[in-house]
Amino acid sequence: MARIFALIPARGGSKRVPRKNLLPLHGRPLVQWTVLFARQTGLFDQVVISTDDTEILEAATQAGADAFGLRPGALSHDTATSIDVALYELARAEAASGPYDYIAFLQPTSPFRKIQRWQDAVDLLDHNPETPSVIGVAPVTVEPYHMFTLTDDQTVTPLFPDYLQKRTQDLPQTVAVNGSLYLVRCDVLKAQRSFFFPTSRAVLCVDPRENIDIDTPLDFQMAQQILGSGPIN
Repeated sequence: MARIFALIPARGGSKRVPRKNLLPLHGRPLVQWTVLFARQTGLFDQVVISTDDTEILEAATQAGADAFGLRPGALSHDTATSIDVALYELARAEAASGPYDYIAFLQPTSPFRKIQRWQDAVDLLDHNPETPSVIGVAPVTVEPYHMFTLTDDQTVTPLFPDYLQKRTQDLPQTVAVNGSLYLVRCDVLKAQRSFFFPTSRAVLCVDPRENIDIDTPLDFQMAQQILGSGPIN
């Protein structure tokens, strides 16, 4: 069986929603929802929190996450990339317990996930050795094939003129990355420094609740309301 390292990145700083990762979502700090989900799946050999904030570190470890201590300042500012953080924490994990096959990247801003999506993602990598990564995607709410560019003089130009007259049901299926699921082969991540590749595959997340990505106060309010509609797994 593949060894899978699960990483939960959670910075202390947040401009749109201050202290976002610690906001109480139905009485539980936001970051803990992702930690508890990761532990619940039974898919991951280790679940680690990566943060620059002692309060987040404490909240995550209380929920069952492992930690290698606070991440360095160079990986804690706005310009630090997710890839930089993933490679840094993966190196620490492999130094402590040996090599991993896959790395799972779980952003705490997506608190509602289905275990089956992650099982499907693991199966895709297990059974398709040529597939470098699996990404969670959601159906789009606005069809890009019917979109336009708008100039300063109010001129509109279709992005896809050849598709403009086609009916919605005749257009190619389009999706958007939903931020809830990234599963990447560790050797590919190290060599290519990316989660996305031309041959990446996707897991389609059709439940609107699992596509919530908390980036604004309104997103957080929606998440609070969603919890009242019952479990999604």
